Amino acid sequence: MIDFRNRISPWYWIPSLYFAQGLPYVMVMTVSVIMYKRLGISNTDIALYTSWLYLPWVIKPFWSPIVDMFKTKRLWVLATQILMGAGFAGIALTLPADNFFRITLAVFWLLAFTSATHDIASDGFYMLALDVKEQSFFVGIRSTFYRIATIAGQGGLVVVAGWLEKSTGSITTAWSSTFLVVAALFVLIFGYHTAVLPKPDSDTTVTRERVRVSALFREFGAVFSSFFKKRHIVTAILFLLLYRFPEAQLVKLINPFLLDAVEKGGLGMSTEDVGIAYGTIGIIGLSAGGIIGGICAARGGLAKWLWPMAWSLSLTCLAFVFLAYFQPQNFAVISACVFVEQFGYGFGFTAYMLFMIYFSQGEHKTAHYALCTAFMALGMMLPGMAAGWIQEMLGYERFFVWVMICCAITIAVCAFVKIDADYGSAPKHSDTEENRAEAK
Repeated sequence: MIDFRNRISPWYWIPSLYFAQGLPYVMVMTVSVIMYKRLGISNTDIALYTSWLYLPWVIKPFWSPIVDMFKTKRLWVLATQILMGAGFAGIALTLPADNFFRITLAVFWLLAFTSATHDIASDGFYMLALDVKEQSFFVGIRSTFYRIATIAGQGGLVVVAGWLEKSTGSITTAWSSTFLVVAALFVLIFGYHTAVLPKPDSDTTVTRERVRVSALFREFGAVFSSFFKKRHIVTAILFLLLYRFPEAQLVKLINPFLLDAVEKGGLGMSTEDVGIAYGTIGIIGLSAGGIIGGICAARGGLAKWLWPMAWSLSLTCLAFVFLAYFQPQNFAVISACVFVEQFGYGFGFTAYMLFMIYFSQGEHKTAHYALCTAFMALGMMLPGMAAGWIQEMLGYERFFVWVMICCAITIAVCAFVKIDADYGSAPKHSDTEENRAEAK
């Protein structure tokens, strides 16, 4: 007899699965920055310590074999979801503590590792539970709900926190309540997925007798070494690490800049307004830029569009130079500048994604793509760590000028990177890393 759950439509679980994949990332990497800024943490500490939270995604390829070796992908998905619910509850409950910064950072660190593990398990489950035709059909659906999660976290939940700040009169209570909402949501997601996730026959537990750890790690070593034997590996790694060098610094200071008082060089926006301007309008701009970039690249290929996209990513940073020097208080003007910068980033980031796909071609392309995304995360982590210190040394005006100067590095690595002239329109890559990177 066929288990009914094996025939449940993917429409019942793919949207919720990828919403659950996107929300923790944006809560850890973006919403945490806003929360810490509202709670009075310095820009130096915010940028340094939240940049460390990229590390689980940097080293994710190294522990992904464990998820493959033990238990089922379905079990990993469910276990990580309930753990994330507990983690968000832990943030909520420890925010009132005197040493909340240290404690919540530790919990965010555990959440980041759990979220990265959930990424591995859910992407693997997606491939096991669907046939090839279904996988292709639902690529756009999973990407859409990942982005909805980004807007819900970076926009909706920040707006809720801002409203609670005003209604309760306590910033700590507001953010504690917001994280309790997220915790409850993940408990509900866990319960829902327990009921609806199918149990594909191919998603089986690997017994100890079948596990050949030494063989597995020999294979991993071969894949790893073959990546570093690729042609032009040095220029490729430099491109992966440095193409986003200015944006990696900018992203850590956008929210603090929007929130800081005018007399401190910021724009003095409320938490609610930041949620709308950056978390909603900005994400719409980011998505629009990515969509148009994909259309352009499909018609001309990476070699043709590399330079326009690099300049787009670089020149649109001028929007924050303008905001820092003129400090407009008009919400529409600020939102328009945020939209322009995010649109330029989304358009310019297309070249980066296409390059990772291009460089991963050949044997072991899935594993090589994962290694590319590890360098991608490292390229965001390292510059971001120093961004807060640089800003506090220079002030916002000169910091954004510094970011513009750093755009020369983006242009320089484009001059040296090697791309075959006949590399035309690239296939659309379905990995959620694309959405995550665009969401920053």
